[in-house]
Parts: sequence; structure tokens; C-alpha cells
Amino acid sequence: MTKSFFHLHLLSDATGETLIAAGRAVAAQFQSVSAIEHVYPLIRNQAQLDHALDEIAASPGLVLYTLVDGDLADQLRRNCLALGTPCLSVLQPIVDLFQSYLGTAFTPRTGAQHMLDKEYFQRIDALNYTMMHDDGQLPENLQEADVLLLGVSRTSKTPTSIYLANRGIRTANIPLVPGVPLPKHVEALTRPLVVGLIASPERIVQIRQNRLLTLNADQETAYVDRMSVAEEIAQSRRLFQEKGWPFIDVTRRSIEETAAAILDLYRVHKTKQQSHDT
Repeated sequence: MTKSFFHLHLLSDATGETLIAAGRAVAAQFQSVSAIEHVYPLIRNQAQLDHALDEIAASPGLVLYTLVDGDLADQLRRNCLALGTPCLSVLQPIVDLFQSYLGTAFTPRTGAQHMLDKEYFQRIDALNYTMMHDDGQLPENLQEADVLLLGVSRTSKTPTSIYLANRGIRTANIPLVPGVPLPKHVEALTRPLVVGLIASPERIVQIRQNRLLTLNADQETAYVDRMSVAEEIAQSRRLFQEKGWPFIDVTRRSIEETAAAILDLYRVHKTKQQSHDT
């Protein structure tokens, strides 16, 4: 299928993460077209807005924005109207709904979601912990984790751990290697939620082969042998079932989907812990 392209202009007075996520989520629903993204973060003065407007005029397309400053937002809307370019505030419908429900006016605060509050420092702490406990490092500190991920090589343990850390979840991960036992105290852990990750042998072999190609390594190894990989995965599945640890098949899941499933499990795990403590 031949794809057509369109320009998508994303203007934000903060990092632009909200806009990028929203734009991509919607664009993904249109398989026959692809967006050429133009991202303009930290637009907080006239000069920065003028630069974005010049770019929009040069490459007309859809315009999405999150600008708290009313004057800048008004100028953007007027200029887009003059250019005949569709323009939409991503946050305004949500702000209107909040105001209607809460019965109070909102206080404009540029980049308020990125304030250096307790939640922010919790995420930084989680990221530091996760990076220090990647791939089986510092196993003696696993009791401090919120989540421990186990799985054979190439089951996306590290990227999933980092994604969870960005949500404030201290995440460690340990690879399951044939012939190498788990650290003894893993079974005695009480605080972390232990989750196993599995995938189809075909998927694991494909990823491992690509990995070896980038390293110019020998492809004739049990690491990418279909039968050996299938046995690795079967052993990991038996381990998870024996220990009563939940496990997730990541074969057709994105990192975000895997993390969402883990967060659901973690909420249940945390509730049970709190009930037990009381």
C-alpha cells in the first residue's frame, strides 16, 4: 500500500510530550497516511511563535497546540485561520470539561505537569534504581524494588523496566540464562512484585539474530537455535508457574502495553500488601 503524507505541526509551551502522544495515537488509526511531524517545544514568547508560524506557512498541514498563554494561542488561531490551516487546542476541551464539573476557573501555569514536586523526584529515584539494577546487577538490593522482571534474553526486560521507572516504579530485572540459577534470595522476596516475561521462540530467535548481526557475531550458536530457544522459554514458563509468579507473553505487545499490564498487576499486589500490613 502506497502511503500519502501530511504535515503535522505540534506547538507546546512545555516539552511537547502530550501533543506528540496525542498526535501519534490518532495518526496511527489512519493506515494509508503518515504524518511528517514538526515539533515546536517551549514556545513562550512572540519570537518563538513567529518562527513556528513561518514553518506552518511554508509547509501547511494540521496544527495542534497546548499553549497556556491566551495571547499566543489567539495569535496562532488567527494566523492559522488566515492561512486556511486547521488548528486545534488539544487541552481546551478537557479544561472546559474540568471547569464545568468543578465549577471553578483554572489557573494558567506553563509546564505545570513538569514541576519539581514529590512525584518528579520519585521518578528520578526510580530511574536511578532501575539503571543500577539492570540485567541482574546488585541482586542484594532487590528487596527495595517495586517490581522485578524475569525472562530469557531479548524479552524486552530493560526497555520495559525503564518505561516503568518513568512512571515512578523502581524496577529491577534479571535474565534467565540456561544453567545459571537465580540468586537464592529471589524466592524469599516479599516486597517486589515478581513478573515473568515470555515470547514465542520465533520472535526471540528473530531478535537475537538481528542482535548478532549488529555485533558481526557467529550465527551458528544455541543462542539462536530454534529448539534451544523453545526449551529456554519452556523452562522459564515452568519456573513462573512453579513459583506462582504471573507472566506476560510479550510476542505481540508493545513496551507500553506490557508495562500497562504490569502496572495493573502491581496495583493489585500493592493493595494486598497494604491489607496484610494493616
